[in-house]
Amino acid sequence: MLAVEGLSKSYGRQILLDKVSFRLNRGERLGVVGRNGHGKTTLFRLLAGLEEPDEGRIIIPKNYRIGYLQQEPDFKNSTVLEEASRGLTSPGPDQMWRVEKVLSGLGFSSSEFQLNPFQLSGGYQVRLNLARLLLTDYDLLLLDEPNNYLDITSIRWLEKFLLSWPGELMLITHDRSFMDRIATHILGLHRHKVRKIEGNTEKYYNQIAQEEEVYEKTRVNDERKRKEMEIFINRFRAKARLAGLVQSRLKYIEKMGKREKLEKIKNMEFAFQEKPFHHKYALSLEGVSFACRPEKPIIEKLSFQIGARDRVMVVGRNGRGKTTLLKVMAGLLKPQAGQVTYARSVEVGYYEQGYAEEMNNENTVLEEISLANPRLEPARVRQIAATLMFEGDEALKPIKVLSGGEKSRLLLGKILARPVNLLLLDEPTNHLDLESSDALLAALDNFEGAVVMVTHNEMYLRALAERLVVFQDNKIEVFEGDYESFLQKVGWSEEQVETDADREAGRRNSQNGSAIADLASQLSGEAMKAELIIEGSPFRFKLSPRELRKLRSEVIIEKSRSLKPLEERVNELEGNIEETEGKIGQLTQKIIEASVEGSGQEIVRLSRDLDLHRHHLDSLYEEYIQVYQEYEEKRQIFERRLDELEKMSS
Repeated sequence: MLAVEGLSKSYGRQILLDKVSFRLNRGERLGVVGRNGHGKTTLFRLLAGLEEPDEGRIIIPKNYRIGYLQQEPDFKNSTVLEEASRGLTSPGPDQMWRVEKVLSGLGFSSSEFQLNPFQLSGGYQVRLNLARLLLTDYDLLLLDEPNNYLDITSIRWLEKFLLSWPGELMLITHDRSFMDRIATHILGLHRHKVRKIEGNTEKYYNQIAQEEEVYEKTRVNDERKRKEMEIFINRFRAKARLAGLVQSRLKYIEKMGKREKLEKIKNMEFAFQEKPFHHKYALSLEGVSFACRPEKPIIEKLSFQIGARDRVMVVGRNGRGKTTLLKVMAGLLKPQAGQVTYARSVEVGYYEQGYAEEMNNENTVLEEISLANPRLEPARVRQIAATLMFEGDEALKPIKVLSGGEKSRLLLGKILARPVNLLLLDEPTNHLDLESSDALLAALDNFEGAVVMVTHNEMYLRALAERLVVFQDNKIEVFEGDYESFLQKVGWSEEQVETDADREAGRRNSQNGSAIADLASQLSGEAMKAELIIEGSPFRFKLSPRELRKLRSEVIIEKSRSLKPLEERVNELEGNIEETEGKIGQLTQKIIEASVEGSGQEIVRLSRDLDLHRHHLDSLYEEYIQVYQEYEEKRQIFERRLDELEKMSS
């Protein structure tokens, strides 16, 4: 168990941590949340011993090893394979399959295993650091944005790896769904303090909001009581017969203390300006091809259309051409074959992190936003800057001093500065904290135009995607449907095909031995004495038809016992979802009727109810997905066990 007691850290006048305390218990996985610049990375560096606290202490058990994901390369070997192997406690030929498995999971191809690490791109160097970290026998992993340079299949692989991690884990990420699936607890940095709760980010943010609401109501109530008592004291101080009552009130005020008003925390508020659009399609690709090298086309004969209100997500491994496709669609690259056609009134808002390097470092935030639309009034420019948390003097900062997250916000601000009806966004959530990412998601959901977005964030995919452009198996396919449908009907090929090392291990161990051992563990002692010969299996048991029937019956009973509660909850949630959707429809109709009648108070009341029902519907859908996924995973496990028994009886 690791303990933090009274930890404080400041830089100049900026207080990041103020006497914070918490404990990390055995087996816990902490998701660490808080706004950018509020001390998350500083906390990790303190825990890793890379910085010293101003006061307080960190109590680390003896021989407890902490691994921290470094962003900078520190390579000592000449090949990727050798460098990753540095993480092994007992390196040897029999352990190389582990190294290859982790490297493959993080997106390295076998042809890259022999490359010099310094030949890799910056993103792949960070992946190599992560691979070495995962292969080292640490007790605690400190992972600061581990999925920043990963593509979607690598992120999904990392999620499974971390879920099976036997030690402790602390994780910072802007991907809320990734954090919620991994974390057992949330550790929030809020107002220079920390709060640890068991559960997910939604539970944490709800609890913080409720506590601050109660605090503020209590503060207002206390202030009212204080004023009433002060009036009583001032009025009757001179009256001797009321001296006792005056003194009791003075003592009460002294005991009350004074609750300070909570400082208002700035929230980002994206709101895209929408240019009117009256065409069916915003953009069309017809037989589009593009290649950097003639013999290896990145895009080949691609045809599809973007509807006026479409939500299209572009997904796939890094380096396959997603960014190139967006640049072709934006007109920044000219296709070598085929045609990209825009509707006449289309106005594109294009976002790519690389554009940050093209901004003039000497410009201020306000000047850069003005360049995007010189016709904007200065007051409007200030307003846009403020919604992106560049208030007051912050808006006068030169670009050269901005952090990566601030530059990302500014790039989005330049899109907000002009009316658009087609957004082409290349991984806009990189460098945004959870709160900013949530604000962007809400703005995209409310945007009336079309959105085409490259992302690896599964929360965005599940919330927004109506169609997918999928880069997979050296080809591009347009999938008509949402992300869940894609996973069920197509899925990621990397998850369906084992690596060579896994297949070899599977042939030696899993194919027969593990399955039979699992079944054998359920058999009676008498059955274990008999003989069963299965080709290629190291186990020799014989099961009579009666014993097979008994075992099959036990599996079916266990299946029913395990799946029935999940089935009942799925049915209950479906009913709740249907009922809530009906209420939303009724409230929407009532708002329309109240608008016609001009009843302002009724509209406000109904809108509040509508908002509550929509939030409730969102939480129902989220729980439904989780429960249904758990049901499907367990059902498949039982089906495989029954199939094994069926094979044994034939």
